[in-house]
Amino acid sequence: MGGTVTAVSSNEAYSFTKPNRDSVTLLTGLGVEGDVHAGVTVKHRSRVAQDPTQPNLRQVHLMHEELFDEVREAGFDVSPGDLGENVTTHGVDLLALPVGTLLHLGGEAVVEITGLRNPCLQIDNFQDGLLKRVVGRDEAGHIVRKAGIMSVVAVGGVVRPGDPVRVELPAEPHRPLERV
Repeated sequence: MGGTVTAVSSNEAYSFTKPNRDSVTLLTGLGVEGDVHAGVTVKHRSRVAQDPTQPNLRQVHLMHEELFDEVREAGFDVSPGDLGENVTTHGVDLLALPVGTLLHLGGEAVVEITGLRNPCLQIDNFQDGLLKRVVGRDEAGHIVRKAGIMSVVAVGGVVRPGDPVRVELPAEPHRPLERV
């Protein structure tokens, strides 16, 4: 099971989108070097307001490029980095992976999946109506979050577009992703 990194993005300032980079460096236990969300404790503003001592389970945000194709069919124009992700992938069903999955990015870096991104209203500020496309409900009425997954850096390293993504599943029983 594997895919490819199609883009990497980071931003040293709080903003919704993140500019694409030629490479990013992942720092073990911290996140993306120079990114505003890097750190041992939470950096997302809403989480800091709740409890600034919480562990940062959202160090690296990954998103599947296939989502962009899906929302494009509904008339939205979204590109890598636009929704604030750090690593954009292709060919890996990120949303179907269990908690604790290790993603090997390139030759060195490894991130451990912690859960689903819980998208917020800022997505509609970016493009009105987009939030309904990245958060919906399945046939049974359960909430389905499509705006990527969150992870922590298990092993640091440089990640570049074109790098392979290798999936290493955790031991069973697998726990499904929940919002973090």
